This record gives sequence, structure tokens and C-alpha cells, in this order.
Amino acid sequence: MMQIARTAPAKSAGAQRWAVLPFLEIGALVVALVLPLLLQDYLTVFATRVLILAIFAVSFDLVWGYAGIMSFGQALFFGAGGYGAALLARDLDVVSMLLILPAGIIIGLVFALFVGGFLLLGRHPASVIFVALGTLTGAYAADRLARGWYYLGGQNGIPSIPPMSLGSYDFTEGPAFYYFVLAILVVTYIGCRFLVRSQFGLALAGLRENEQRIAFFGYKVQHLKLIIFALGGAIAGLGGSLYAFHEGFVWPNILGVVISTQVVLYVLFGGSGTLIGAIIGAVVIEGVSFWLSDNYREIWPIILGGLLLLVILFRPSGLVSLLLSERERVGSFGRPPKGGHRGSS
Repeated sequence: MMQIARTAPAKSAGAQRWAVLPFLEIGALVVALVLPLLLQDYLTVFATRVLILAIFAVSFDLVWGYAGIMSFGQALFFGAGGYGAALLARDLDVVSMLLILPAGIIIGLVFALFVGGFLLLGRHPASVIFVALGTLTGAYAADRLARGWYYLGGQNGIPSIPPMSLGSYDFTEGPAFYYFVLAILVVTYIGCRFLVRSQFGLALAGLRENEQRIAFFGYKVQHLKLIIFALGGAIAGLGGSLYAFHEGFVWPNILGVVISTQVVLYVLFGGSGTLIGAIIGAVVIEGVSFWLSDNYREIWPIILGGLLLLVILFRPSGLVSLLLSERERVGSFGRPPKGGHRGSS
């Protein structure tokens, strides 16, 4: 009985630690909901862009943070979705949200299946470096192709994309577009959260920690990798299609190495393998970059780089580790034991 009494406070403390993540998620949502009411119009436009980049960050965190696949060319799928949406609007006058967003998802999915099939479905398991360099090469090649292809607008990209519409309503820059993107981010986040806490998510966690053991249990490791890689590409394509219509134009940079590197920094800075960390990383880095570039125009990249290095050096698990314990970051799987008295008797 004394042993049971001694273990009860520890269990209570553990329950309190496990309550941090829902409060963090709800708090972030509340802040996002009230933000347009407090910001000027141009800042609301900037905040909308940040939310789109947060969707992109979630796609990368799903691939790298949970499956351990370093997709160093994730911008390839983001940019493919953006260019595909722009071409549909320019050549076919397709601007309906009900067609554009599914098209962006499908384009990102198809590109990811093609690239992932080439890199992941070999006779021997692909190494992390091989996949990283392969995706990086794909993003660089797509960037160079877009710059030299007249049909895609070359260096200038595709300008003057008309607004996305739903029926007779046009989504233009402002609070309406902001809340629309926020709703998509929330739905994407909830779907990914459900996925990574499912049995499939448990297999992904095992894949990240010990690929050989997962293969020993009978899982087809390459197929698991391709599934999550394709899903990440689909989410990135969704973000790219939103980005194209929000900005009103697309250009080769959204396919290339720079944005691919940015999304890696988002996830590293916020905390990989958490989903919410990817969103926090995108918001903080973009917000700090905006403020620094406005106040320290000459040296702001140096200041930002120093801040990123400090966080990565002293908090390798990202900013989210300041609030979440390692156990909560990993999550729980399956049903808890009945009664909760295992090992107490």
C-alpha cells in the first residue's frame, strides 16, 4: 500500500506533463483566430503567407520528423503545386477553389511518387544521404528547367494570376483569405496528428528509430517510406497552390534550393517530429526575419543566422522542447493498461 501511495504523485505529475500539448495547440489556435483583428492590413497579408509556409513546414516534418527521410528538395513539390495551379489559371481559366486545391494536391502527390519511387524503391534500402542529395538535385534541376523554359515564363515566372474563387466570391488578400488558409492548416494538422498517433504512425516511429528491426517484423520498409513521402508531397503541393494564388505569381525560386533549406530550418528551429513545432518554427523565423529586415537592413541575415545557431546548439530538439517533455513529444500508442496498477503490487 505504501508503494502505491508513493507512485501516485509521480503518476499525477506525469498526467500534468501530458496536458501541455493540447494547451499549446489550443493557445496557438486562439492567437491565430484573433490576430487579424489586431493587425494592420499589410501585416494580415504577411501572416497569411506565413500560414501557407506553415503548411509547407508540416509536410516536411511529416517526412523527416516522423519517418526520418531527409527530403532536402521538398520545395520541388511545393513549387510544382504552385506552377500547376498557375498554369491552370493562365491557360484554362480554372480558378475555382474546388478544382485548384485538389489539382495542387494531385500534382504534389504525383511528383512525390515519381521522385520517391526512383529514390526509395531500389533493390537495397536507400541511405539518408542518398535521398537527401537526390531530392536536392531534383529541386535544383526543376529550378534550372523553369528558368530556361519559355512556356513557364523563364526567369520572370508566371505573373498576374487571377484570384481564386468559390462560386461568385473571389478570395483576395485580406482577412477572408487568412481565415481560409487557417482553416486548411487546421484540417491538415488534425489529419496529420491523427495519422502519426495511429498504428501507421507507430510503424513510422519505429522506422525512424531502427529501420532494420521494423523490416524484421515484416513491414515493407520501402513501401512505408514511399507512402509517407508521397503524402508529404501532396501536402506541399496544396501549400504551393495556395501560395501561387495568394502572391498572384510564381517564379523559379519556389522550386529551388533556397526554400528547401528554409523549410529544414523551420522544423529544426521549432522542433522536429512534433507538427506543432514545424508551425512554431515557421511563424517565429518568418516573424523575426520580417522585424530584423525592417530594423537592421544591412546585417539582419547575420543576426538571424546567429539566433538560429544558438537555438540549435543549446536546444537541439527545438523551441518546443522548452514546453514539452520528451515523452510527450514521442506520444503514446495503443490502450493504457486497465487499472493503472502495473508494477505496484
